[in-house]
Amino acid sequence: MSTSTAPIWRPSAKRIAGTRLTAFMEAAGKRWNRRLASADYQLLHAWSIEHPEEFWASVWEYGEVRGEMGSTVVIDRQKMPGAKWFPEARLNFAENLLRRRDDADALVFWGEDKVKGRASHAELYRAVAQTAAALRAMGVARGDRVAAYLPNLPAALVAMLATASIGAIFSSASPDFGVQGVVDRFGQIEPKLLFACDGYWYNGKTIDCLGKVAEIAARMPSLQRVVVVPYAGNAAGGGGDFAAVKRGVSLADFLAPFVGEREIRFERLPFDHPLYIMYSSGTTGVPKCIVHCAGGALLQHIKEHQLQGDVQVDDRLFYFTTCGWMMWNWLVTGLASGATLMLYDGSPFVGRGSILFDYADAERMTHFGTSAKFIDAIAKIALKPRRTHKLEQLRAMFSTGSPLVAEAFDYVYNNIKQDVQLASISGGTDIISCFVLGNPNGPVHRGEIQCAGLGMAVDVLDDGGRPVRGEKGELVCTRSFPVMPIGFWNDADGSKYHAAYFERFANIWCHGDFAERTVHDGFIIYGRSDATLNPGGVRIGTAEIYRQVEKLGEVIESLVIGQDWPPGNSGDVRVVLFVKLRDELGLDEVLISRIKQVIRDNTTPRHVPAKVLQVVDIPRTKSGKIVELAVRNVVHGHAVKNVEALANPEALEHFRDRTELQG
Repeated sequence: MSTSTAPIWRPSAKRIAGTRLTAFMEAAGKRWNRRLASADYQLLHAWSIEHPEEFWASVWEYGEVRGEMGSTVVIDRQKMPGAKWFPEARLNFAENLLRRRDDADALVFWGEDKVKGRASHAELYRAVAQTAAALRAMGVARGDRVAAYLPNLPAALVAMLATASIGAIFSSASPDFGVQGVVDRFGQIEPKLLFACDGYWYNGKTIDCLGKVAEIAARMPSLQRVVVVPYAGNAAGGGGDFAAVKRGVSLADFLAPFVGEREIRFERLPFDHPLYIMYSSGTTGVPKCIVHCAGGALLQHIKEHQLQGDVQVDDRLFYFTTCGWMMWNWLVTGLASGATLMLYDGSPFVGRGSILFDYADAERMTHFGTSAKFIDAIAKIALKPRRTHKLEQLRAMFSTGSPLVAEAFDYVYNNIKQDVQLASISGGTDIISCFVLGNPNGPVHRGEIQCAGLGMAVDVLDDGGRPVRGEKGELVCTRSFPVMPIGFWNDADGSKYHAAYFERFANIWCHGDFAERTVHDGFIIYGRSDATLNPGGVRIGTAEIYRQVEKLGEVIESLVIGQDWPPGNSGDVRVVLFVKLRDELGLDEVLISRIKQVIRDNTTPRHVPAKVLQVVDIPRTKSGKIVELAVRNVVHGHAVKNVEALANPEALEHFRDRTELQG
């Protein structure tokens, strides 16, 4: 249930008057002769889903998309999948991100406390022009795949924009992936070229990558060229031994013939032309390759940045992410809204968690994006940026990756900044964007995501497919939207795509999140539906338990599963909680009793775990999400597929063959 009736934050009238959402409402109201200028958010949202032709055309026009829109917005919009958006449109994604060519900052980069840099819009344009010319010269053409195995460097952004300018398809992974994880992903899409790094820094340590790059190159016969970007490894300073990298060449040598290139030939392509191939987490098998179109990603990100996040021209937009997480793709589209991108690579805990706030002050950050786990971690170490940093320009904080609990809202407003829009957002790689997110003109309620995204017919359905409010159910989208995936790679008949999202409810996107719609028309996410617990036939979201357990100062992190009980009985489960404690602490009966009591006092007796066990680490994906299903498989003696998807696969061993869970 919703945690509070009074807002924890509300924007001032002056602030509302200056938002891009307010300007959009005025422009769209005039455009369609509708009373939108003074409408509240729910009326605006209702218009956006009841009249999608008007709404999405307005997003195109207000966002000043470069290209030809055509006269038709959508065909067969009632079909999901099957609707075709902007069938007559022609555009180029990169052209829309590179519209500026002035000397203002296009990007700022910090590589921990080791490297700092920046590039103007003019410099970024020239770098993309050179890279695009080099790609064309080696034969990269429309529809070819270009992959990047890179940190969050400016070079990754340049590679993506150059690829998109040609109409080729870009796919990326972060260099902390192991060789098998990269081959499991890129091997399916057969890229023609791979951009890779020589190494990177993490928490002050240099991690060499050339050995992994050499093995990847040897195992991927589709690669015609491997371009090695110097950063922190053996190739630092422009040197480096690429002899072991099959078809390897340094970035400098790759670009050398094109250093004088100043213009980009943008290929204007259909709205649904493929732009990105993204990957599911892969913890239950080989990752699914999700294909996203240029027009859908562009329009959706413009809408989310400008209308839901109030990203203005020359704002400074930051998200802590790697190139292996969809938030990187989301972040970089900020260029289309005229923002400066703030890129960061490395550990966020350099300087005991202060470095990102140092970055915010030094570079006048306006939008700070991070994960719920980061907020929880700095709260655990009692970091108080409000006392140590000015954060004068900061207007919004975004959080995603896992549910943001109510206590984290308190922490942000008490210890980071009082006058800030805290927007918990949720969507996923599946749509490379959000279903539920922020509203800069609306209040923030403690523990709640502010609203459904404009143009997104989001609801919560019970097991019978009926909409519910104030109750938990399945998060769904009941109408088509432009950023639905084109499909999955190597899924010619669409059967895998259909099974992933449309099997549960006919003609309705079922996202796989266990959620609640609140009385404020906000949303609470309780965890993934496939990880929900079901003791005695009652569904429990894992986030409900995490919220209570992680209040305790002794607990750093936790993970909960349902264990089939009695053994061999698939009809019922018992709740098993694993806790990672502060250093030097051990789990005893006193602490177990406290954990159970705080859960019982704040939830229900069914939430109380039958077993509480200590572990030294919690396994997670590369993007920081804990993996309940993988742990459940280990506990039940089942194989865990594709452990390469995990950042710390060795952590699974702490859950295997636990005597406390036997018999």
